[in-house]
Amino acid sequence: MLRISELKLPLDHTQEELADAVAGFLKAPADEVRGFTVFKRSYDARKGVMSLVYIIDVDVANEDKLFARFKGDRRVMPTPDTHYYYVAQAPESLKSRPVVVGFGPCGIFAALILAQMGFKPIVLERGKEVRQRTKDTWGLWRKSELNTESNVQYGEGGAGTFSDGKLYSQIKDPRHLGRKVLTEFVKAGAPEEILYLARPHIGTFRLVSMVENMRAEIIALGGEIRFEQRVDDLILDGDRVRGVKLADGGEVLSDHVVLALGHSARDTFQMLEKRGVYMEAKPFSVGVRIEHPQSLIDAARWGKYAGHPILGAADYKLVHHAGNGRAVYSFCMCPGGTVVAATSEEKRVVTNGMSQYSRNERNANSGFVVSISPEVDYPGGPLAGLDFQRELESKAYELGGGDYFAPAQLLGDFMAGKASTQLGSVEPSYKPGVTMTDLARILPDFCVEAMREAIPHFARQIRGYDLHDAVLTGLETRTSSPLRITRGEDFQSLNIKGLFPAGEGAGYAGGILSAGVDGIKVAEAVAKAMLGQ
Repeated sequence: MLRISELKLPLDHTQEELADAVAGFLKAPADEVRGFTVFKRSYDARKGVMSLVYIIDVDVANEDKLFARFKGDRRVMPTPDTHYYYVAQAPESLKSRPVVVGFGPCGIFAALILAQMGFKPIVLERGKEVRQRTKDTWGLWRKSELNTESNVQYGEGGAGTFSDGKLYSQIKDPRHLGRKVLTEFVKAGAPEEILYLARPHIGTFRLVSMVENMRAEIIALGGEIRFEQRVDDLILDGDRVRGVKLADGGEVLSDHVVLALGHSARDTFQMLEKRGVYMEAKPFSVGVRIEHPQSLIDAARWGKYAGHPILGAADYKLVHHAGNGRAVYSFCMCPGGTVVAATSEEKRVVTNGMSQYSRNERNANSGFVVSISPEVDYPGGPLAGLDFQRELESKAYELGGGDYFAPAQLLGDFMAGKASTQLGSVEPSYKPGVTMTDLARILPDFCVEAMREAIPHFARQIRGYDLHDAVLTGLETRTSSPLRITRGEDFQSLNIKGLFPAGEGAGYAGGILSAGVDGIKVAEAVAKAMLGQ
């Protein structure tokens, strides 16, 4: 197999034209090209001409001869092996079982890989199974009724279930573990296109059934998933973990515990600190959600190609380094999506973004956030970032008028430094609803300053970004975990043996794909530890 890169074709090409382009690139007789698969497809919109750009894996006869012909051409290389190879297999005599705390993307993959290796994990998830959890979440959005144990943050599938379902990441992945994640998603019901699209996504509705299918496989392989089982304490023997205590008084014993917590597991973080588990504060970002008409973003990004079905709803990625030293950037951009209520605690307002697979809602939304750091903004220990978040979220609840309404402001009014009193042409999608106000009353001054500076710069990249009627909805506070549960090279806690911090809540991932990859790595570390390797 040979891999060829940077193969460009027009937007509306046919499959036959793609095959001809492959053969033409290789300058090989037709009988030497036995077949090909698309490894990756992206687009190139430079110079006003839209092209699709391919990476193709080609099955060829006389591979060595062909490869020699392209010696020195970086566009041609042997196809790398992207298959996943298990690092261990549990012996039939193994009696102990690992425990996985949390069943978001990281916990799902940690449990799945352990189950596939025969280790029969026990998963403890504080929230409910995904369909009941969805009903509880809609209870907040439609009726302002918050269930503090079953919501956007807690429950089967984790916070990623109520998101755009993005499946790309910038992590270094020399073992192609991301491919394993995508392959398992396809097996669970995701469209096969996620294997080759440069920026694949799934969307909430499809994620629900996929999560259920992955749960079923873990159970079929001997694992257990126990819902509504909140871990309230660790069972320790000196510097070793021996199990966990549950909120209902029960105990689950194990010498190998994976902490696949979400970034909002605040009570669990507090428990870990009391137990002396080594943690440290880490940077994150705060800001708002910004909504524009999706048609405006499509026109700015795609120009005359806007609306083409192969392109779909356009996204963007923006960053500006402000004069006050802060980075301002777009975060978790959701084309054709909605802004959602994402709190897990009473009398606090938190926003997030979500899209369905179709991405066909009228608005585009994105986090519009500013970097903060423990050294400057919340000194005082590993939990100081939680206090910082909670203070902002409580102020947002108050400014929104209660009942989980969110404070909102028109972009033009934000730039002018005056409160908004009514909406313009953009209708906000946040439910239960918004209260028009002045967001500068709750955002830190340095955030307001940096955001106002960034907007004109962003408008030069996305024409219309500075639309007066664009809506800012606050607050976006949970961009990532505010702390890291620090681990060593063996993936175990620095000071508690047998405890494996993992995923986004532990500070080692940021999104579905990277969390899944980290879950695989931790599962491998657990397996090796259980076998004394």
